[in-house]
Amino acid sequence: MNHQSLAKNPCKFNFSAGPSMLPSEVMKKASAEFLNWNNTGMSVMEMSHRGKEYMSIFRKTEQDLRKVFQVPKNYHILFLQGGAITQNFMVPMNLLNNGTASYVVSGYWSKRTYNDALAFQNINLAASSESEEYMSPPEFCDWNFSQNDRYVHFCQNETIHGVEYFNTPNIDVPLVVDMSSTILSRQVDISRYGVIYAGAQKNVGPSGLTILIVRDDLLDRARIDTPTTYNWKIQSENDSMINTPTTYSIYMAGLVFEWLMSFGGLSEIEKLNIKKSKLLYDYIDNSDFYYNEINNDYRSRMNVPFRIRDDELTMKFVEEAESAGLYQLKGHRLVGGLRASIYNAMPIKGIEELLNFMNDFEKNNK
Repeated sequence: MNHQSLAKNPCKFNFSAGPSMLPSEVMKKASAEFLNWNNTGMSVMEMSHRGKEYMSIFRKTEQDLRKVFQVPKNYHILFLQGGAITQNFMVPMNLLNNGTASYVVSGYWSKRTYNDALAFQNINLAASSESEEYMSPPEFCDWNFSQNDRYVHFCQNETIHGVEYFNTPNIDVPLVVDMSSTILSRQVDISRYGVIYAGAQKNVGPSGLTILIVRDDLLDRARIDTPTTYNWKIQSENDSMINTPTTYSIYMAGLVFEWLMSFGGLSEIEKLNIKKSKLLYDYIDNSDFYYNEINNDYRSRMNVPFRIRDDELTMKFVEEAESAGLYQLKGHRLVGGLRASIYNAMPIKGIEELLNFMNDFEKNNK
């Protein structure tokens, strides 16, 4: 097969919302170890998931995540499959158990989670910002839930609309949070949550892997008819290996955790993410050509949606950006416009190149 046509304008920086770019240091190490991991003569992709070689990778990956994310001892870490969306039914199957639960809707993904949960009984809508077109998420004071709820669910960051919660509500009901696009992007007090889950394909590694962090006291609440592979307690008792896990994705996640620690941990990556997003938002706000409508207090550091005032120029922008090596800047099909996803692996240089392109495009199209 001839792939020459795909390499005319090679990617310099990938702004995809997910799967997204990985740190170059991680990709180089994975490439060097691809055929022969640690002089075993085997690729990680070929290893038995129960063999001593792979188990050493698995144990270190879990230990490094616990260290870099400061996961308390009374929480289990599970490496699951199917992406975060599988938790739309696994959460109620493991926690609801004939009780009630409340969901906060702050964008497309949390609405989809809520709608999926409606298949179970006694699911309530705590708050929604849909009528405001998700320009900001519902304020904590507007969340309407019961103290008897088994849990309250919310999404920390909406990748499509670009809204992010930066604080944690102070409530007694167990909080369940989808952190798919924010996990490891900043420091978090995990003890404030009952369950944290995240798809890996944004800040952690390749798609397919789902990380779930669950407080120990919540592991005994599953419905009696919960299948074993979907039962968090059974998974925790079997090292997330009731069936073959996503071995290579877990290995790649481990390399990302190592990279984060060498970078200085979450305090340092948070500083970088604040700097990157501020550069981009400041440029947009000071332009009469581009604009962003999201409430300033909730603007996502990970996903920056923006528009050109002349909407007919949007596709021209996308095409010319790709010719300049800046990929995946088209907004989500549901909302249109443009979007730059700038997860942990995106360096400052990527933002600078994007701003230079935006400036040139504006000059050439006014």
